[in-house]
Amino acid sequence: MNETRAIPNHLDILAAAARIAPHAQVTPVLRSSSLDALAGAQLQFKCENFQRAGAFKFRGACNAVWSLSEDEAARGVVTHSSGNHGAALALAAKTRGIPAHVVLPEGAVKAKVAAIETAGATLHFCAPTMAAREGLCAKLQAELGLRLVHPYLDPLVMAGQGTAALELLQQTGGLDVVLAPVGGGGLIAGTAIAVAAFSPATRVLAAEPEGAADAHESLRRGERVTDIVANTIADGLRATIGAANLAVMQAHAVDVLLVNDDETRAAMRLLWERLKILIEPSCATVLAAVLRYPQHFSGRRVGLILTGGNVDLDTRWW
Repeated sequence: MNETRAIPNHLDILAAAARIAPHAQVTPVLRSSSLDALAGAQLQFKCENFQRAGAFKFRGACNAVWSLSEDEAARGVVTHSSGNHGAALALAAKTRGIPAHVVLPEGAVKAKVAAIETAGATLHFCAPTMAAREGLCAKLQAELGLRLVHPYLDPLVMAGQGTAALELLQQTGGLDVVLAPVGGGGLIAGTAIAVAAFSPATRVLAAEPEGAADAHESLRRGERVTDIVANTIADGLRATIGAANLAVMQAHAVDVLLVNDDETRAAMRLLWERLKILIEPSCATVLAAVLRYPQHFSGRRVGLILTGGNVDLDTRWW
């Protein structure tokens, strides 16, 4: 797939916020005094697990779908996804009454597959590799004349994801640090752009699993790394960082903090116990990073984007 796409700016994020307002939820920010005490920081959790389709992905998908011309929309949309973006695009397409096709890797989380089916999209399964996903997606796009809504390279998706950070800044009245997970990079790119424009003194950091550390390695080496085979419970963060997304991270000096799966499980359990909310391992990485690297957060006001709550409840997490 061609990755030479435009990178959105803060005006695109403002436009996305207005465009998705009739459809997306303004998600709450939750606090926990016990987690503050544990972290030695003021933690403010942006709960995108309460977003429509159960994840922040609805923001970007909705912005892309409602930006289409009538002719584009009538032909329908297609994407590949490990789950959350597919569910988000399926639901966004449903709000506009247009067809949606989603390419999924075999073995995708059952709860996410069910959400895509419920929203009415047509599912296409493939081998669990990025090459297989992209190949089948391109085939459907060419055969059916569909509009590709890439999960993290599409600038409309990046702009939509940036609205979560925009809301977080508005809801909290100011933060020292904003922390978000990084997989393909749509959220962290949108977050970095939004924060740089609307709160330039705020630092942006990313949390990434040690078992899928391509963004970390890409920044360390100064070039995009694509040969890491992901091995992590954080299924939503197994995608390889996109070229445009990496460029945004470099431009805004976003550092990546690595966490292991045991730390992620422990953070996931803490969030279940202390905030009483259902979150998936991908977004537990942000709390895991705060607890592992206190030097970046101690005494600071920290915004953490909890990206989704589509958990496979049949999985034994401990």
